[in-house]
Amino acid sequence: MSRTTMRRRVAAASLAGVAVLAAGCRGGGEDPADGGGDAAGSVATDIGVTSEPCPEAVNQDTGCIYLGTLSDLTVGPFAPLGPSIVEGQKAFWNRVNTEGGIEGYEVNVTEYVRDNQYNPQVTNQVYREIKPDVLGLAQSLGSPPTASIVDDLTAENIVTAPAGWTSLYLFQDIIVESGASYCAEAMNGVDYAVGEYGAKSVMSVHLAGDFGGDAAAGVKVAADANGIEFTNVETTSGTDNQAAAISQILSQKPDLVVVSTGPADMATIVGQTVAQGFQGRFLGSSPTWNSALLKSPAAPALQAKYQLMAPWGPWDADTAGHEAARTALAGVTTPNESYISGWIWSYPMLAALKAAVESGDLTREGLATAASELTEVDFEGILPEGSGNYAGGPNEAASRTTVISNVDPTATTGVTVAEEALAGPTATEYDFTGPCYEEVDLG
Repeated sequence: MSRTTMRRRVAAASLAGVAVLAAGCRGGGEDPADGGGDAAGSVATDIGVTSEPCPEAVNQDTGCIYLGTLSDLTVGPFAPLGPSIVEGQKAFWNRVNTEGGIEGYEVNVTEYVRDNQYNPQVTNQVYREIKPDVLGLAQSLGSPPTASIVDDLTAENIVTAPAGWTSLYLFQDIIVESGASYCAEAMNGVDYAVGEYGAKSVMSVHLAGDFGGDAAAGVKVAADANGIEFTNVETTSGTDNQAAAISQILSQKPDLVVVSTGPADMATIVGQTVAQGFQGRFLGSSPTWNSALLKSPAAPALQAKYQLMAPWGPWDADTAGHEAARTALAGVTTPNESYISGWIWSYPMLAALKAAVESGDLTREGLATAASELTEVDFEGILPEGSGNYAGGPNEAASRTTVISNVDPTATTGVTVAEEALAGPTATEYDFTGPCYEEVDLG
C-alpha cells in the first residue's frame, strides 16, 4: 500500500463508536485502553490516551499518551544496543514532558516496554500483550521482528517508530522512519570507497532478510553503477558462525567488504581476517558498531581497516539535536551511539502527535492520518532540511545521505566523522519502486 493510499484510507475511516470526545472534565481511574477525556479542549481519543496523568508525571494536571516499546533487551544479536536505545527515547520524552508536554498531554514510554529478543515469534507475543493499552509504538527494534507485526500495525492504525532502517519502511505507511535506509547507506558507502580507495571489487557479508538483504541490495546496485565486481556472502548471527564468511573474504580478497551484521559478528569478521593478512577495507552498516568493541581483541584491526556508515553523526556531532541529547543524557556513564539513535528515532512521533492534537483527533486513526500528512520533521539539525516527508511517495520520503566515521579511541563513542552528509550519485539517482531486497537480484 502506498503512503497516498494509506492517507486516503485513514481519512475516510469513521471515528464513530471508537472516539471519545472530551467534554472538558477529567475522569478518574481510567485504563489506557478505555480512552479518556481531553486535558486541553475538544480532542477525540480512543486507545492508549487517558485524562489521568502519566505515572510519575511532571504535571499532575495533564493527560497521558501511552506508547509501547518492543526492543532487543536480553539475548538477541542487538541486545548490547537495545537498552541504550530505550534510555535514549526515554530521555527524549522526558524533555518533551519537562518542557510542557503536548497541549495538555504528557507521553509515557516506560509503562509498556517489552523484550522482543529480536525474534519475530516473541515480538508477536509481546506486541499482543501491550496492543490493547497503547496509542502507538515508540520503538520496534529490528527489521524482521517489525515485519512480523506490520500487517496488524497497519490494520489497527498503530503508528510505529522503527529502530532500524530497511527500505521496506518507505512503503509501510504506518511506519515513521528516520534517516537513510540500509540500501541507500550501502550505495553511498560503495561510491565512497570507489572514490576514496579506488575499490574495484566489493563483497557484501550480511545477515538474511530486510536488514542484511537490504544492505546487500544497495551494495549490488552501487557495484553495478560503478562497474566493479560484486560478491554476495550471506551469513548467520553468532560469532561462532562466521568461519565461512571469513574464508570467503580471505580466498577472494575483495578491495572492499561491506558488513551488515550485529557488532560482535562484525568484530569477529574484521579481527580474524585482518589477523590472517587481509589487506582490504571494511565498511559496516549502522548496527555494526558498539563502542565496547574498543576493548575487544579486534580493536586494532577495527581502527586500521573499518569505517562505520550511519544516517547521522555520532555522539559528539555539532548539531542542536545532538547537544540536546547529550544534555538530557548527561548521567550516562558509558555513552554509545544507541542512545543517540533512540533520541533521534523519536522526532517523527513527536511531530505526528503534535499534528494529531492540533487537528483535534488523537485516536489511532487520527494519529495515522497526521503522520501520513507530515511533509517535514524538525530533527533539530541532525538530518537535512526536508527530512520526514511522509506525505510524498517513497522517493520523496527516502533520505539519501550517509555519515562515514573512522574508529577513534579518543572520541566519546569511539568514532569520529570522516565524511559528513555524503550523498553519492548512486543513491541520489536511485528510484525506489519497492524494497531494495525484493527488487534487486543479488545473483
